[in-house]
Amino acid sequence: MRAVVQRVKEAAVTVDGEIVGQIGPGLLVLAGVAKDDGPADVAYIANKIASLRIFPEDDRLLHRTTAEIGGSVLVVSQFTILGDCRKGRRPSFDQAAPPELAERLYEELAAALAKTGLPVATGRFRAMMEVSLVNDGPVTLLLDSKKLF
Repeated sequence: MRAVVQRVKEAAVTVDGEIVGQIGPGLLVLAGVAKDDGPADVAYIANKIASLRIFPEDDRLLHRTTAEIGGSVLVVSQFTILGDCRKGRRPSFDQAAPPELAERLYEELAAALAKTGLPVATGRFRAMMEVSLVNDGPVTLLLDSKKLF
C-alpha cells in the first residue's frame, strides 16, 4: 500500500457537485492499494499516518501529531499512485489491486485510522472525484508499506 500524505489547512472531495468528505486542519491521504497488499499493509500505513509528527509547535516545525493538534484525516482512494512510469509514455497499473480488494483495504485503512481516535472522512471509491486542498507548509510525504522508499 502506498500513500501520499499532505498536511493541509483544509481539504474536501466532491462527486457530481456534492461534497462527500471534508476536513479542516489535518492530513489528506491519497491511498493506493497494490495487488499483493493485505491487513499488515493497512496496519503499517494506518500506524504511520497516525503517529507522524509533522505539525509545528513553537519553533519546532515538525513536532506534533494530527491528534495533538485536534486534526482530522481525509482518505481518498487513488489507484494511480501504483502507476509505473519507468517504461514508455503511458503508466502501467499492473501492480494495482483489483477493485474488490482495493475497496476492502481502502475501507479498512479508514476504519483503522478512526480506531486511533482521529476523525476520518473519505472520498467515494471508484467515483470521479474533485479533490481540493489548501496545503500547509507545504508538507508532503510518501509512504510505502513495502518500504520501497
